Amino acid sequence: MSASSPAVSKANALADQVYQRLKDDIFNFVLLPGDRFTESEMAARCGVSRTPVRDALYRLEREGYLQVAFRSGWSVRPFDFKRFDQLYDLRIVLELAAVARLCESETAADLATLQGVWAVPRDERETDGKRVGELDEAFHQGLVLATGNLEMARVHQDVTEKIRIIRRLDFTRDRRIDATYDEHQEILRLITQRKGANAAINLRSHIEASKAEVHKITLHMLYEARERGLVGTG
Repeated sequence: MSASSPAVSKANALADQVYQRLKDDIFNFVLLPGDRFTESEMAARCGVSRTPVRDALYRLEREGYLQVAFRSGWSVRPFDFKRFDQLYDLRIVLELAAVARLCESETAADLATLQGVWAVPRDERETDGKRVGELDEAFHQGLVLATGNLEMARVHQDVTEKIRIIRRLDFTRDRRIDATYDEHQEILRLITQRKGANAAINLRSHIEASKAEVHKITLHMLYEARERGLVGTG
């Protein structure tokens, strides 16, 4: 049977659907750190056979979201704050390099799209936390893409994917949404004016504030989940 046969294509599509559903459940805290399950349980939950479930689970394991044990099945990995801190550090390095390039380039970068999203009156700001999270990712990715360095953008995208599970929590608080709009506007203003040093200071402060906030929110959510008895202890 060729790799492009209808049966193989259907199996791959099912595995992709299960993968995305489970990943969304992890990101949305439907599946919590420490939660355990078997392939059979997940297959019944998703209404598919074990084969696409197994493919999806191993894919999520490779990405660091799940772990598997010989006797106890699968479980959602506990949050590794040390790893997240290292990823945030890498993100800061990449974005500071991008800002420096944009400010030092002979040709001004086209930031009109980002300006159109973030430099808006207060009453026109997006208020849905999930949507703001998506826009925030696009803002930071847009800064890196504006340098024209596609390899840098690829690495940045990989980092973005790995920290999304906690980063998105930053937009569950209205004050953080407002702060994000204000800070993004200021960063864009400084880049446009080629004030690289000031732009770098503001960008680093912006990312560090977000990291501190998601740490605090994540710990609070995990505490509440344990109090409800929803998170495993093993």
